[in-house]
Amino acid sequence: MKIESHYELSDLIKPEETFCKKANIQNNDLYEKANHNRLDFWEEQANQLNWDQPWDSVLDWKKPNAKWFVNGKLNAATNCLDRHLTTHRKHKTAIIWESETGQKQTLTYDQLHKKVCQLANYLSQTLGIKKGDRITLYMPLTPELAISVLACARIGAIHSVVFAGFSANSLQDRLNDSESKCIITTDIAVRRGSEINLKEIVDEALEKATSVKDVIIHKRTNKTINWVSNRDHNFDEAINQSSTTHKPESMDSEDPLFILYTSGTTGKPKGIIHTTGGYLTHAQYSTKVVFDIKDDDLYWCTADIGWITGHTYLVYGPLLNGATVFMYEGTPDYPNAGIFWDLIERYSISIFYTAPTAIRAFMKSGESIPKQYNLSSLRLLGSVGEPINPEAWNWYYTHIGQKKCPIVDTWWQTETGGIMITTLPGLHDMKPGSAGKPLPGIQAQCLQDDGTTIHSGGGLLSLTEPWPSMARGIWGDQERFNEVYWSKFETYFAGDGAVKDKDDYFTVIGRVDDVLNVAGHRIGTMEVESSLVDCPKVAEAAVVGIEDTIKGQAIIAFVILKEGISESANLEQELKQFVATKISPIAKPKTIIITPDLPKTRSGKIMRRLLKQAANNETLGDTTSLANPQIMEKIKQLIK
Repeated sequence: MKIESHYELSDLIKPEETFCKKANIQNNDLYEKANHNRLDFWEEQANQLNWDQPWDSVLDWKKPNAKWFVNGKLNAATNCLDRHLTTHRKHKTAIIWESETGQKQTLTYDQLHKKVCQLANYLSQTLGIKKGDRITLYMPLTPELAISVLACARIGAIHSVVFAGFSANSLQDRLNDSESKCIITTDIAVRRGSEINLKEIVDEALEKATSVKDVIIHKRTNKTINWVSNRDHNFDEAINQSSTTHKPESMDSEDPLFILYTSGTTGKPKGIIHTTGGYLTHAQYSTKVVFDIKDDDLYWCTADIGWITGHTYLVYGPLLNGATVFMYEGTPDYPNAGIFWDLIERYSISIFYTAPTAIRAFMKSGESIPKQYNLSSLRLLGSVGEPINPEAWNWYYTHIGQKKCPIVDTWWQTETGGIMITTLPGLHDMKPGSAGKPLPGIQAQCLQDDGTTIHSGGGLLSLTEPWPSMARGIWGDQERFNEVYWSKFETYFAGDGAVKDKDDYFTVIGRVDDVLNVAGHRIGTMEVESSLVDCPKVAEAAVVGIEDTIKGQAIIAFVILKEGISESANLEQELKQFVATKISPIAKPKTIIITPDLPKTRSGKIMRRLLKQAANNETLGDTTSLANPQIMEKIKQLIK
């Protein structure tokens, strides 16, 4: 599949010289080592962890099954916590947390370690949870969720974090699929000034989830909740009655660490399995080189732990590197549109990693809001979740980074476990809209349908050599894993289209399912969306295809206007012409619908699948993961 690219990216932007001089990576040594001997390179990265037992061989690869660091043993929690306690980091702050209600909590590495040990003791000694048992975590973004993740890892239980916004039915499906023995939850979550009763949702889910024998509840309020005797346990009491010392379970490198169900799934949930040694190796390595982590940084990844970004770059990656992590339970625009910038100013946050959807929402509110805050503490910015269009990149770089902060635009997936493609901030020039190059140790190519390599141009993005943090399967469904990821090519097919340019930079253009076939031309939705957002009147756009008797497919665009811009009689024609001029008349949308919002998950991803179903008058799939489920009814009315 050759994907056409009509959108011209801007010139390369060099990172500030002052940043480069202090960067963790300043030369091509890592690339040279990885290219010379890839397995030796990964062995060197794995040696940055503390192992209980060394491995016999680096890799055992029989497609699609990988075993990394064969017979090596280690524990994830001890690598995140215990090894720091014999260093100056013992009393260093590990987590700083704030809620939208103003609640605050700070934990040092020593304090976090004690709480993790206490919960680990309760899980294993009181509840009898054993290595390999599954525990589901259904909690808001609080330190107690991070404690629970690490306690599971410490005893060798497999954690399954379900985002605390999914419905009882969705939670029930995930509980049943994983056959969880225990669920840890919270009485309430706080969101946009409202309280969500998580315990009620859990109780409803458990009506048909019979594998769960115990429920641990972190009570944030004094409100009375339904309490089932001999099943329900108080989180704080569990910790307070348990010892602060705990002997961790020594895990085989290939023992599962967690299951994570991919968002936006239809039908049977798809539980991606990640194992211990390889996942931790890549989490530590990629966090250090991509985010240029230093000992005095205050690092903020805005993702919830319910998504893979929160697993790798809010919990495991930063703590493996002994970083100080900032956690915020709240949304980017509540209680006001400047809350993120207020937090950055108050806490002097230095590294900020967020989603393009959030950045475009900030753009919609205008640059006058961030101008009210002192953002000088920032030294590095990141983008994750979906391709970032050049205009949003430039706005982020100019108004948030003050043109001094490098931006790492990261491409990866739940299935890859960690970042695969980006620029290294002290080494590479940046190209707005382009993710960049594969990390040292990662091999990626654009392929034709027949698997042949496209050296320059658009095609199907494939990772062509195994890497340590790759998914090991789908829980309980190896056949599905083989079919979804390994049946098209001999190599891993990501499901995304991309363009590789003359500088060997990859620009990801979205899911291949979203590539449009318009009159024989294959056009990526990202290019059309980027051209629309380049229009001064447009804040955000999403594009899907609809059936067309003449062209095969026609383009329908959903557009959010910037603040202060109102609809006019000729606005649709003006936007269509803007796209035709910017890209090509081929890419001109057939219809443009002005909408107040788009269907987005709470992690910021636009659910184009739902827009496509609505545009083609099909039954809508699961909407429970949306931040604003009501928007789809509004959009359906607008389409009519």
